[in-house]
Amino acid sequence: MTLAISSLSRIFIIASLLALSLVWIDALRAQEAPQLPDHVIEKFGKPPSVPKGPLSDELRSAVQVAFVDSATQSGWGSDQDKALAEIAASKDARIAWIISDLMRFTSGRRLHEALADAAFKLLDRKRPAADHWGAVTDHLIAWNIPAPPDYLRVKRAIFTETIPGWEKIFVEGDIDWRLVSWGGVPIDDRKYDTTDERCNCIPAADNPEVSSAEEAKWLKDDDIVFGIHVNGEYRAYPRRIMEVREMVNDTLGGRHLGIPYCTLCGAAQAYFTDRLPDGVERPILRTTGLLIRSNKVMYDVNTFSVFDTFLGNAVTGPLAEKKLQLKQASVVTTDWGTWKKAHPETTVLVEALALGRDFDFRNGRDAKGPIFPVGDVDPRLPVQEDIIGVVTASGKPVAFQRSKAFVALKKGEEIVFENVRLQLDAGGIRAVDADGSDIGSHQAFWFAWSQFHPGTELWSG
Repeated sequence: MTLAISSLSRIFIIASLLALSLVWIDALRAQEAPQLPDHVIEKFGKPPSVPKGPLSDELRSAVQVAFVDSATQSGWGSDQDKALAEIAASKDARIAWIISDLMRFTSGRRLHEALADAAFKLLDRKRPAADHWGAVTDHLIAWNIPAPPDYLRVKRAIFTETIPGWEKIFVEGDIDWRLVSWGGVPIDDRKYDTTDERCNCIPAADNPEVSSAEEAKWLKDDDIVFGIHVNGEYRAYPRRIMEVREMVNDTLGGRHLGIPYCTLCGAAQAYFTDRLPDGVERPILRTTGLLIRSNKVMYDVNTFSVFDTFLGNAVTGPLAEKKLQLKQASVVTTDWGTWKKAHPETTVLVEALALGRDFDFRNGRDAKGPIFPVGDVDPRLPVQEDIIGVVTASGKPVAFQRSKAFVALKKGEEIVFENVRLQLDAGGIRAVDADGSDIGSHQAFWFAWSQFHPGTELWSG
């Protein structure tokens, strides 16, 4: 009788411990699952459940046939149709990332719709009438769906078979490859800028020719320019030229600069590309033709190291291994008339650098919001509200609503946040430190600043 009671006790204890462990595991899993903000649920709904761990052998084989073999060997045929049907039935939402990647390059209607059907089945959402790729990708980003196992290898096969030149770009690094999409143009892999030759890319300008303000008769006073000041020298980069080039490698005030302009984000930035760690040559920046949440992805043509354009840090390649972080100079967005009046000694890029083109993406193509997927957007401001962004000495990012800041500064009010002080400069706004020194601010759309600086502080007056 004693033995029987002892055995029952052991069984009860084991069962109790097992029950407690299951509760603990469930609680742990619940903690691992990120809580989505209310505005994401309101706009995109609740995400599907997402499995963890490796793919089954059957599902891994289907992914290989549908996405790798179709890109590198056979094209799309009946084997791929069968594999896609297996994928759609798997309920593994992670694979929707790969479908999104292939959809970006698919022009045939039948295949595009088949991919869209599979993706929305995996996401447990109804397929919209249009913009299938954008809708799929927006949901994946907003819900933060994890990537499937072996994702980079499969994505690399899709991208590099479509656009030659990306072989050295798609490598492991401190970059979220889920968010990388194609911007619609090939990579600028020219070693040097040769403006007299046609470029099947967005052609960067190296050491651009400049003129005095008096010689720049082609510019109207209300034309938008990006003004930069380094060591007593001033230079204007007309938006008309930057919308064609999107990248300039220049020297100003004795300092080397890399100046990317993302038309999609409304952001011109200036990075110092000198005074780097020992053994690091000056990076010569180029456009990859890729995007991350509607922000251009730039790289160094010498090492093929990719940079986070918005943050200025190398994320892949030799420069990432050296943890290279570029420092910013301020860029003032203003009009040419006000800039040249405030800084009559300024130089300005010459008209020939526009290559005969005259775009106005901000007031045309991009006027109604981002044209590429960005996922969820911080709802505190409209997506294309202009802000002045800067990072404080403590490392805290802060955005100042430009419209309200401009009015307050015109009234003589002081705008201060930690060590940051805003001041008017030639019709634009720059941020300075307590001693008046430049601390690297720039203007951008709110959606771009807030997604690359999540949790940013917001000054709105």
